[in-house]
Amino acid sequence: MSNTQWEVVIGLETHTQLKTQSKIFSGSSIAFGAPPNAQASAVDIALPGVLPVLNREAVVCAIKFGLAIGGQIAPRSIFARKNYFYPDLPKGYQISQFEIPVVSGGGLAICVGQQEKYIKLTRAHLEEDAGKSLHEDFQGKTGIDLNRAGTPLLEIVSEPDMRSSAEAVAYAKALHALVQWIGICDGNMQEGSFRCDANVSVRPVGQKEFGTRREIKNLNSFRFMQQAIDFEVQWQINEIEEGRAIQQATVLFNSDTGETRAMRSKEDAHDYRYFPDPDLLPLEITPAWIAEVKASLPELPGAMKARFESDYGLSAYDAATLSASREMADYFEETLTAAGRENAKLCANWVMGEVAGRLNKDGMDISAGHTVPLAPTLLAGIIRRITDNTLSNKMAREVFDALWVGEGKDADAVIAARGLTQVTDSGAIESVIDEVLSANAKSVEEFRAGKDKAFNALVGQVMKATKGKADPQQVNDLLRKKLAA
Repeated sequence: MSNTQWEVVIGLETHTQLKTQSKIFSGSSIAFGAPPNAQASAVDIALPGVLPVLNREAVVCAIKFGLAIGGQIAPRSIFARKNYFYPDLPKGYQISQFEIPVVSGGGLAICVGQQEKYIKLTRAHLEEDAGKSLHEDFQGKTGIDLNRAGTPLLEIVSEPDMRSSAEAVAYAKALHALVQWIGICDGNMQEGSFRCDANVSVRPVGQKEFGTRREIKNLNSFRFMQQAIDFEVQWQINEIEEGRAIQQATVLFNSDTGETRAMRSKEDAHDYRYFPDPDLLPLEITPAWIAEVKASLPELPGAMKARFESDYGLSAYDAATLSASREMADYFEETLTAAGRENAKLCANWVMGEVAGRLNKDGMDISAGHTVPLAPTLLAGIIRRITDNTLSNKMAREVFDALWVGEGKDADAVIAARGLTQVTDSGAIESVIDEVLSANAKSVEEFRAGKDKAFNALVGQVMKATKGKADPQQVNDLLRKKLAA
């Protein structure tokens, strides 16, 4: 069977570290980078006689998320003990939620290329993180750092609605942007603040039943996520086609080899022996509390996308791209305010093109707090000079590059210093065209004989003669008119 005869089924479980000052059940700090075990209190490791106390701000974060994804917020949810043994879990259980999560349902719209898709969510529940086992720092031994033990997490579980690694990455990116947008997570994947587990299976096209899934653990890079899923999909297809059954398992991705490998057989819910935590009361969330949190939310990406389309006339793709990051959306709107709403499409093109491209080239990420070297008002100045025909696109990029590195106080200053004013006088352009036609009789003959490349050569000669300052559109129009005469 070829790959086109198999359907990929993917669901993601995402562990989002909540942006609180302290842990979910204790007052210990969650600051990153502290010395090992410096932030592990008696409550975090459940020494005898201690009692957990729920962090109110963690609940606020969960409510914000539920509202943002259109989910149902449970008026009453409970915490459970998830029992398992692991060296970095000294108390032998993790406090989580099972039967009744704080958020259920809802979903997230994603965009893959020009295609939009809605990914449904199953649930989002509050829980504490475990500690961390350090294998590389101790030769022949393992070190245990319990600083992360008790760190507040919101585990977000999707339905198995994704059908390719591209869709999975698009969903993960959309979720990553959303939790930062509403201020519940810093999104730092290198520090473990946003980690994804991918449940992957394959089935013959047309089959309703799901195949046996394997869970790829702890993916903290969108690039690695795509590589891991693609490898796992091909591995599963090869196994089935060679007559071997897929065994449910938890696997790890090795970024050095680009391969997944089985770590252990996959546990199911009954393996964890969930039962209600006797030390914690049920969590009760009133309508008044939900209304209070709702009033604090910013405009959400979906609403902003719809507004960009309706108010500014942007395409669905442009609106989705610009609203994928709150910081980029703010940058776009500030540019638009200074340049004029009639220039919405041009502003969008420059923000998504030149600005985003230059940030990527310089290793900067606006959503990670990096300041864009070019202020929105300066970009607006470039756009105004494009629309009044002072600058061609090529000249505009030269001005952009100069302002990006701090040369000149604004577009007009760079234009004046470099003599970049575009030639738009039709008489002057016609004069240059006449000279070029006289000097390039062979190219004229070739064009009239049907060779389109000759036209481009003539345009190039005109632009060269004007030192790139002639309005390209005028050059094209006038040249075609002359050649047709």
